[in-house]
Amino acid sequence: MEKIILIGNGDVGSSYSFALVAQGIGNEIGIIDLDKAKAAGDIQDLNHGLAYVGPKTLYVADYEDCRDADLVVITAGAAQLPHETRLDLTKKNAQIMKKIVKSVIASGFQGIFLIASNPVDVLTHYVKKITGFPSHKVIGSGTSLDSARLRNAIGEQLTIDPRDIQIYVLGEHGDTQFPVWSHGNIGGLSVHEWLEKHPNFSEQDLGLIAEKVKNAAYDIIAAKGSTHYGIAISLARITRSILKDEHAVLPVSVHLEGQYQATDVCISSPAIVNSQGIREIIEMPLNESEQQQMYDSIQTLKTMQAQLQE
Repeated sequence: MEKIILIGNGDVGSSYSFALVAQGIGNEIGIIDLDKAKAAGDIQDLNHGLAYVGPKTLYVADYEDCRDADLVVITAGAAQLPHETRLDLTKKNAQIMKKIVKSVIASGFQGIFLIASNPVDVLTHYVKKITGFPSHKVIGSGTSLDSARLRNAIGEQLTIDPRDIQIYVLGEHGDTQFPVWSHGNIGGLSVHEWLEKHPNFSEQDLGLIAEKVKNAAYDIIAAKGSTHYGIAISLARITRSILKDEHAVLPVSVHLEGQYQATDVCISSPAIVNSQGIREIIEMPLNESEQQQMYDSIQTLKTMQAQLQE
């Protein structure tokens, strides 16, 4: 059936629904938002393009419509303000999330949750906790966007198609994220091999790029108020892998159950994503520096999780 219910029709939500329509993902898309008039207007606007992309059912939804959905995608939440970290949003958005998720569960929903509201790792863990859903059915967008940003930034620097660069950003979707250089490759060469063959590109350049990627959201928010196109495309990619049972390996926020020597925390790691949600978490063997960065990221998120219980 490929039925998606989107909750939250702000900048991210409306960009996501556009990405779904433009890429031909999903057969049925229902939009839940407090502003029903805007949702109806967006649906009418999207419908006007269906003649060029193929038929699709779009409508203003209610929580009862979640009952037989394959996927519920939550983008609703308070906006991130300039100079405000994602972690500053925790308590503000947790209350919004709690109300939304309880309404979804009341419908009898048994599908997969995909969370994009920030701070996404903490809220993904929160959704798993309050729903009691199995770990594989609660996914956060995590560092899918950060990894794409990193690949794009390196591609721009080297004039290489970012699709031919495979380097994951792991950890928190936020200030403690880190790139896994030790397992990255550029055009089939390891990062170390690339640096050896291209002395005009150095480890210092890598560090500058990683810092640029980490701060990208702050730069965009300062310039235009929010980030929404990149995350919308990332969400569409995750959605396609779920609905089409692609078994794609994507860096998403998952519930750790012993991986990276941690439990009871949601954090980004490569994972195989299919129609059941998370088929498998791929635990990357990190070097000593990366292990410390992952540990620090886990501790940061556990601290934020604990604050929700206070």
